[in-house]
Amino acid sequence: MGVDISDASIKWVQLSRPTRGSRRVEVWGQEELAEGIVSAGVVKDVLRLAEALRALKQKVPHIRAVHAALPEEAAFVFSMTVPAGSGRQQILNMIEFEFETRVPIPPAAAVYDFDLIPGTDAQMQEIGVVVFPREVAESYATAFDEAGFSLLSLELEARSIARAATDHSPGEGIVLLVDFGLRRTGFAVLKHGIPIFTSTVEIGGEALDRALSEQMHLSPKQIEVWKNEQGLLPSEGTKSPGLEALSGAASSLGSEVARHFNYWDTRRNDSGERVTPVSKVLLLGGSANMKGLGDYIAGRVQAPVERPNLWRNVCSFDEYIPPIERRTSLQYATAIGLALRD
Repeated sequence: MGVDISDASIKWVQLSRPTRGSRRVEVWGQEELAEGIVSAGVVKDVLRLAEALRALKQKVPHIRAVHAALPEEAAFVFSMTVPAGSGRQQILNMIEFEFETRVPIPPAAAVYDFDLIPGTDAQMQEIGVVVFPREVAESYATAFDEAGFSLLSLELEARSIARAATDHSPGEGIVLLVDFGLRRTGFAVLKHGIPIFTSTVEIGGEALDRALSEQMHLSPKQIEVWKNEQGLLPSEGTKSPGLEALSGAASSLGSEVARHFNYWDTRRNDSGERVTPVSKVLLLGGSANMKGLGDYIAGRVQAPVERPNLWRNVCSFDEYIPPIERRTSLQYATAIGLALRD
């Protein structure tokens, strides 16, 4: 089962492994996580997180093993090249040499690994490297262990999302991933599905909900419906009080997307050639369904903005329709990607 832990919730997805045909969703769900247990991706109370995971274990007593994600906030993510044909231990040793200039913690205080990035250079191999403080990783591992789960892996959240949202092909190009969540937005630059950069900003859907509640006095359920059916394109036009409530947060998000997009899209090498031209923006997360948001961001960056089909690597809709509808699936990208590791 894939388990996604954020500051606000725990989400989980388990996929079956049939002998033929599409995978199927066997188990899925989410529970709110009390405030203060996890903050900015760092576990502040291991015992309470373990208690929440034990409650999850009771819901799925047949699940013994899980894959889980680590948050971008604590990660150091970069790309580098190594001689083609290098062995795993050789590459890990080369990564350690990069710590002094790229990572502000010593190798002994870190856990780190890499993914191979597809390429055509016969002499050098590009890799995507992820480094986490060891104490951050161990706090998650301890909580799962205390809850009775066998933890098979921990990986970067953006890597999980990429496994579900991209096709992993060498011709896919550079993609900017925007995970618009409840309390923060995560950015990741993906090269052939492998993260080479991540960052987070304190802009989330919670601010939109608060603004709509204050301006229009809507219930939480009414707010969700209004964002999805009216959003930035309300039927009342520019006079809508809801548009006024949303425009500030949408503008802040659009500015951050444009800043990240333009930096990576315009990078050039010593010969003046663009090295990371961004082909598109993938918009997902629990707050990504707001009507008009994709078009607004597309106008800011002058590039395609898509809400991805997160079932593309799970099943064919000709064979099977998952029980999680499209809008809701954007909240489950990490958990789906983790379940696909199996």
